[in-house]
Amino acid sequence: MSIQECPSLRPPAVPLIACDPYFSVWSQADRLTDVETTHWTGKPHRLGLLARIDGAVVRLMGTAPAGAPALPQESVCVRPTTSVYAFQGRGVSVRVAFITPALPDEPDVLAWPVTYIVTRVQATDSRAHGVQLYFDAAGELTVNEPAETAVGGVTPVAGLTVVKAGAVKQAVLQKRGDDIRIDWGYLYVAAPAAEAAGCAFADRAALHFAFAEQGAAGVGGCPAASGPAGTLAAALAFDLGEVGEAAVERCIVAAYDDLYSIRYLEKNLRPYWRRNGWEAADLLTHAVRRFPELRRRCEAFDEELCVDLTRVGGEAFAQIAALAYRQCFAAGKFVADAAGRLLQFSKENHSNGCMATSDVFYPMAPQFLLFGPTLVKSFLVPFMDYAASPQWRFPFAPHDLGQYPHASGQIYGGGERSEKDQMPVEESGNLLLLIAALARMEGHADFAGRYWPQLEAWAEYLKAKGFDPEHQLCTDDFAGHLAHNVNLSAKAICALGAFAVLCEMRGQPDKAQEYRRLAEDFARRWVKEAADGDHFRLAFDRPGTWSQKYNLVWDRLLGLNLFPASVARTETDYYRKVQNPYGLPLDGRQAYTKLDWIIWSATLTGDRADFEALVAPVHRFLNKTPDRSPMTDWYFTDGARKQGFTARPVVGAVFLPLLYDMDIWQKYAGRAAVRAAD
Repeated sequence: MSIQECPSLRPPAVPLIACDPYFSVWSQADRLTDVETTHWTGKPHRLGLLARIDGAVVRLMGTAPAGAPALPQESVCVRPTTSVYAFQGRGVSVRVAFITPALPDEPDVLAWPVTYIVTRVQATDSRAHGVQLYFDAAGELTVNEPAETAVGGVTPVAGLTVVKAGAVKQAVLQKRGDDIRIDWGYLYVAAPAAEAAGCAFADRAALHFAFAEQGAAGVGGCPAASGPAGTLAAALAFDLGEVGEAAVERCIVAAYDDLYSIRYLEKNLRPYWRRNGWEAADLLTHAVRRFPELRRRCEAFDEELCVDLTRVGGEAFAQIAALAYRQCFAAGKFVADAAGRLLQFSKENHSNGCMATSDVFYPMAPQFLLFGPTLVKSFLVPFMDYAASPQWRFPFAPHDLGQYPHASGQIYGGGERSEKDQMPVEESGNLLLLIAALARMEGHADFAGRYWPQLEAWAEYLKAKGFDPEHQLCTDDFAGHLAHNVNLSAKAICALGAFAVLCEMRGQPDKAQEYRRLAEDFARRWVKEAADGDHFRLAFDRPGTWSQKYNLVWDRLLGLNLFPASVARTETDYYRKVQNPYGLPLDGRQAYTKLDWIIWSATLTGDRADFEALVAPVHRFLNKTPDRSPMTDWYFTDGARKQGFTARPVVGAVFLPLLYDMDIWQKYAGRAAVRAAD
């Protein structure tokens, strides 16, 4: 894609390195040189990029060194796997691309903790210019707080120039929580040995000075160091020689080997890419060797996906989804169990740090569903294995598996000790719906059969308590808990219909008929008892209220046809009347909303005009919000301010509209199946 074809969205923050909840670096400004880069939490995770053009140093990324001017930036473009910046000045143009090869049809590569930083330089004035480049990653990427001690140096890998750094105290999987950063494992920056002219791990300010004074040759006198992580950096330098109209490229690999990634039921699990015995050197070697192929595949994937997104929902929708794509995958970790199976644990960023949370992976699921059963099972298997274990004793689904990165058992609402303050209808409905969606994708219900006792128990729970939920938590309890939740009831009704589908697929027609009739009866009652004139209520017993009924999406997606089309038409007409400049509120109690649920609500009628009318304010919010952080999913619709939540995987919800198009769904899921078979 050329720079001229770049979408117009101004991201609140641009993903640079987007691999997992720890290896996650963003630029929270319009220009890459306006601010220092940060971890998704906002703490410093500084990356730097300098160019020396005809002896004069300019900045391409970050604010240091302060004395070097910024090369003027012309544009920034975010595609699903790639962020691209374009600069021009001093007789040259510079293109910097950050490519995270998050290719969903190849889990091996999707799970790589690797981002490519690719620079492309060419003259613009018919003259040749001497150009040298410098890149660094601060030692703070390896510690929780910058004052902690890091150590690093140049490390040998055949054919490569590699700088390695890590915390002195290797606290492997010792911490858990939300606002923390990794303090174990090792950061690597690497490039082909034939291209790198200098490398070092040393004082960051001293490296900047050396590059400014001596160019690439000055970066190499300090091959190893230790000290406060915030003062040190792993650096590579390149001498491009005299650059004319023919573009010159260099590729840097930034990678992080966390050794062990997740503690699941008291077992420490390796990252997926290590399951066959790979070490960091293998990862780096393969990343460099496969770069040309992977870049081509990323470009083709981005182009195809954006075309499909635009066709389904328009340009504004495509831009939102492109920004969401890497954020969704980067808020979780792909690991291998003892059998080498792919498992994925999502992290509930910027709330309480829970992991594998049902009401987080429920909205996240469309991005995984789109790309095939392997990815869907990756997050369902650990959750369902826990639910089927003696450790879980309730007749409804769990909420979470622990607090990241410790999946040692539910902690929310008193964990396994108490039923109080859990989400029984919410979570049980989530799992029945997602497993039915998986069965529809695969054409059979074999996966459901592995956990049939749990699914039967959850369906029985919804049969007893789902239609008119008692006073209990739901995923949208921000404005307070309530009983008789109409949207939660809609989820339970659809989930009961989904269970009927699973029964039918498993050769249990009598049970299928029983649950189908139950769901139909509940749906008829719902339409009558929730009606409130020109819309449907927030709660059955609260006239004059309203809420988004986003859970109804499964009625059409799963072909349940439980609710008359007039329900979606009535609700959507009302939504279009009451939405604010920056989106549709979650319900009538507050002006804030959830970005994920707006996208789902926008699909209820299947009408393109309705969809675009509800999505346009979301796009406007992302363009206008002054809160510069990775995409939030909880914000105010009347003032474009963030209420909370940052960098969460729930933004994978925006891919749900593609699931209505069976040709698109089968194309991507089928491609993943073919590659898996190969």
